Amino acid sequence: MTIRAYILGAAAGGGLPQWNCGCQNCNLARKGRIPAQTQSSLAVSADGDHWAVLNASPDIRMQLAAAPALHPTGLRDVPISSVLVTNGDIDHIAGLLTLREMQGFDLFATSEIHSVLQDNPIFDALRQGVVERCRIALDTPFDLAPGLKATLFAVPGKVPLFMEGDQVETDLMGEQTVGVELTAGSSRVYYIPGCARLTDGLRTRLRGATAVFFDGTLWRDDEMLIAGLGSKTGKRMGHMSISGAEGSIAAFDGLDAGRKIYVHMNNTNPVLRPGSAEKAEAEAAGWTIGQDGMEITL
Repeated sequence: MTIRAYILGAAAGGGLPQWNCGCQNCNLARKGRIPAQTQSSLAVSADGDHWAVLNASPDIRMQLAAAPALHPTGLRDVPISSVLVTNGDIDHIAGLLTLREMQGFDLFATSEIHSVLQDNPIFDALRQGVVERCRIALDTPFDLAPGLKATLFAVPGKVPLFMEGDQVETDLMGEQTVGVELTAGSSRVYYIPGCARLTDGLRTRLRGATAVFFDGTLWRDDEMLIAGLGSKTGKRMGHMSISGAEGSIAAFDGLDAGRKIYVHMNNTNPVLRPGSAEKAEAEAAGWTIGQDGMEITL
């Protein structure tokens, strides 16, 4: 048995183009000169008939419409068995409100992430008795979809932006930011769209993986500052960068992962431009730059 992975959205929050951004990438995407990308989400299946959606982005309606394997098979029959949320960021939970149409599915997350949803009554639109809210403990395997096992594990990160206080820890280890291990047959695939740094424990976990979908938010830590689009570094946002001595290209060296795919890329990231030197550098290091609609069988 293999794992089919379909990238519903490859961009970070805001997508490409972002509605209020006039950066080089956004302007090129508006002109159709580089591919537009929707916000971060991945669909996975072990049998091709039952699918799980990892993170429900604000773009989920158009993402599902663009994915024939996830289209309804009857009047109210859909191949989506479950939705799993890896943190409480708006770009990963807002799409749940689109899935409120009295459609049954299992909603998987840690207790802490479920508490974020529970504390906001708007998410009560996902009716009890229709959507089953399943609280998952870390490092405990569970059935995500038929033939597909999942395990949640802590990765360094932070609380959602709307929950930040005066003091912000950007590399918290706990239930607020998690990665997902997916297994089916001999395949072992990881989905980690947000990660502040690659710890020794995480390196050990990922070693020899069939594939890793990993946080590719920024090319360099000060990317937003240089672009004149913000005052926060990647580290301050809870994301490690792709390049540099502390970047993910260097951190993954020697891990022997079968496939390495960047997802969750910010609209400023030059790897989103075909032909850029940065994209070529990442590909030369063995990475694939994820794109909307990309399907990989693992």
